[in-house]
Amino acid sequence: MTVDKVLLAAPRGFCAGVEMAIKALAWMVRTFEGPVYCYHEIVHNQIVVDRFKERGVIFVDDVLTVPPGRPIMLSAHGSAPAVVDTAHQRGGYMVDAVCPLVTKVHHEVRTRAGKGYRIVYVGHAGHEEAIGTMAVAPEAISRVETTAEVAALPDFTEPVALLAQTTLSHREWEGVAQAVKERFPTVWTPGRSDLCFATTNRQASLTKIASVVDTMVVIGSANSSNTLALAHLAAEIGCPRVLRINRADELPDDLHGTIGVTAGASAPEELVVQVIERLAPRQGFTEVRAIEEDEYFPPPRHIRELQSALETLITVFAGGNLVTRRSYDDRTISASSVLAALAN
Repeated sequence: MTVDKVLLAAPRGFCAGVEMAIKALAWMVRTFEGPVYCYHEIVHNQIVVDRFKERGVIFVDDVLTVPPGRPIMLSAHGSAPAVVDTAHQRGGYMVDAVCPLVTKVHHEVRTRAGKGYRIVYVGHAGHEEAIGTMAVAPEAISRVETTAEVAALPDFTEPVALLAQTTLSHREWEGVAQAVKERFPTVWTPGRSDLCFATTNRQASLTKIASVVDTMVVIGSANSSNTLALAHLAAEIGCPRVLRINRADELPDDLHGTIGVTAGASAPEELVVQVIERLAPRQGFTEVRAIEEDEYFPPPRHIRELQSALETLITVFAGGNLVTRRSYDDRTISASSVLAALAN
């Protein structure tokens, strides 16, 4: 391997929703006697999932398999209303770590369906986010993924609303959305795009470097929609070679010249560091930033309540002042550092 230099995309890696979900599950692991359960993978990254498995977290695909009374977290991708209700009924401590951007789409589905709209939802078949979103109003929603599927839709008599899976790339969205608008000229669309800002930002940073590198390396799991979108985008831009890898040891030995590196929104920064170390660029690396990203999502409500209760208990037993106590600031610690600490 004779790599001259690395162009490192920024932003890259964990988005605000993933940061929130990982830190929330880590809180549960450290607060409750195991095992802690999680409905579906907390995020679509095997390294992250394995790290939690090592700490005793059990991932399930059916909340009914969770023993009554055990703590359970619902994944960042969003869950069907029936799943949320069942998790509550199991009687344990339940935390819904759904990304707020997915919650927004669920709200839009519920609102439009309640007003009598037929919802055309652009999303990937079988993706957990799409499954959860469609379950909000299954009788009022039609999922499409291609312009051909749009053309095959019936002539709805009710008004039509257009919504999307948050992790779609702009290229996946634009053509299909335009086809829906041409097919249904009076279609309703939300005032703010459903597409995740983090997905858009990571694609913008990749766009700045993919056309000038010999190989583009995209770090992330094969079941991560936004990771696959990054790899597809690099190929569409014309990058001579695009590699989607899970970890540094998957890099081939024949890489040379200038290498671009980015990471999907579920990939931890430790993987980026390991990839750069494996590439060992002779001229080092240069970070290429498309946009500043400082979005922050606070912990889920049940985690905030848990944190507050623990702070109160500690303050009282330590003889402190409840009025002047300093509250825990979730912003001061990153999910990457939390994840690294779990390995110790």
